[in-house]
Amino acid sequence: MAVCKFSDMQYTRPDVAQVTAAYRELTERARNAQNGEQLTAIFKEHSALSDAFNTSRSLAQIRHTLDTRDEFYDQENDFFNQKGPDVENAQLELCRAFLASPHKEGLAKEYGQILLQKMEVAAAAANEEVVELMRQENALASQYQKLYASGQVEFDGKTLTLPELGPYQQSLDRSVRKAAFEASGKFFDDHREELDDIYTKMIENRNAQARKLGYENYVPLSYLRMGRLGYDQEDVKRFRDQVAQSVTPLAHEAMKAQFARVGLPDAKFYDGPISFKDGNPVPQGTAPELLAKAVKMYQELSPETAQFIDFMAESQLFDLESRPGKAPGGYCETIPGYGAPFIFSNFNGTSGDVDVLTHEAGHAFQAWVAVQQGMCQELASPGLESCEIHSMSMEFLTSPWHHLFFGKDTGKYALAHAQEALTFLPYGCMVDEFQHIVYAQPHLTPDERNQVWLELEHKYRPWNDFEDLPFYGRGAGWQRQLHIYQYPFYYIDYCLAQFTSLQFFAAHLKDPKDAWQRYLALVKKGGSDTYSGLVHAAGFKVPFDQGAVAPVAQQVFDWVKEQNAKL
Repeated sequence: MAVCKFSDMQYTRPDVAQVTAAYRELTERARNAQNGEQLTAIFKEHSALSDAFNTSRSLAQIRHTLDTRDEFYDQENDFFNQKGPDVENAQLELCRAFLASPHKEGLAKEYGQILLQKMEVAAAAANEEVVELMRQENALASQYQKLYASGQVEFDGKTLTLPELGPYQQSLDRSVRKAAFEASGKFFDDHREELDDIYTKMIENRNAQARKLGYENYVPLSYLRMGRLGYDQEDVKRFRDQVAQSVTPLAHEAMKAQFARVGLPDAKFYDGPISFKDGNPVPQGTAPELLAKAVKMYQELSPETAQFIDFMAESQLFDLESRPGKAPGGYCETIPGYGAPFIFSNFNGTSGDVDVLTHEAGHAFQAWVAVQQGMCQELASPGLESCEIHSMSMEFLTSPWHHLFFGKDTGKYALAHAQEALTFLPYGCMVDEFQHIVYAQPHLTPDERNQVWLELEHKYRPWNDFEDLPFYGRGAGWQRQLHIYQYPFYYIDYCLAQFTSLQFFAAHLKDPKDAWQRYLALVKKGGSDTYSGLVHAAGFKVPFDQGAVAPVAQQVFDWVKEQNAKL
């Protein structure tokens, strides 16, 4: 595919009436298809139609997040919030026609049985009765995103965005750290009523959608919306329980060692970001310089990543620096019509800049490989819990090049990064359990929801002492986690993927070349298997099995402990 710079990619608002009419015609043809070959031809027409629509939607959403104050793309984002559910519902009607066809095995023969499984899950997750509620849900998510993106605070004589407070939260001056957390907390406290109101409406909306579709509440519906195959709520609960029992004690020990290393026997929540007494490792260079180092890293990693990074750089598919009006967070979004993944971040001068760059590059690499293989979108990506394996494992598999970013502090970064991967598991499980509780108990008041969060903090992260911090101390810290608002029930996917990435980490320590080849094989499989199938194919354990989590966590903890002793 020819290189096209992101700035030159043409955006056109799609004619939704025309798109939905085309889907109605495809659906009627699917109902009357005489054989599997006809169904396959119809599916290919759907793929082209879907790719065209999603190209426009991706361009609008990306450009909206680059500057949420841009009136044109703000309106286009609203357009997709309003009209997107109509197209999605039309696509689901086509799925139902495929599934009802006596010739559906023709699709399975061409694309694999998993395509039909994905269609079944999608078809059970929505219908025309919930379209209006989906529009309202989209609007609420955009309201939260715009509020978060508007966040600016006066600090250190400057006007800073919330991501730009990051370096101050890692200051060696404890009073500065505390003040930075207080400043970010004050923004959320100042908007407390609006944040609480948005989330209350989200719970009501999503539960209402679930009831219309025949579910008790949003929890079971969320599993369908996340496209989860081969596991359920009980499997996830079993995993969370293993993390609480086996990982939290090790993470607690690692945090105690960190506090001792830093010299803080009375460590508070705002001391958590400090990993070393002389300061955290920080990447050396400006955003363009860090990107140039990343290009060198991927050019040397493998022939495949060299082609990938050259395409990304030539097409200018990065926007990395934080600025006023830019949406928070980091992501990778694929633009189907151009075969182009786009990487979005908010660099702030901390090691997290390298984390997010390697993480999102993992997503982008997998998307690029899928394009090279000509995979349809349904098979290009697996479930999100498997997509995150690509990103989280890439963070570890690029370690031989991390010296480009951190120089003499590379060892410190490796230690801190591995420890953060370990301590992340309890946090991610906490986010997931919180959501299971609040959707199952929609009567909870905002204060009661915060109390639930504080109780989960004690369960999963007992090392946190919030002292008298505003916002965090009252149990509202979850409101900073945009996934809870915008991507409900997504967060456990990070944990499931992290468990696998830690196994990739161990494999890389043993044999880097073998680990890379296993990773490349996993990437090439795309979404052609379930999470468990993909993990087993890579030769690793699945975290739902009783007793699977403890040995993996112990191995990482032992390595962290060993590196700590060396430093």
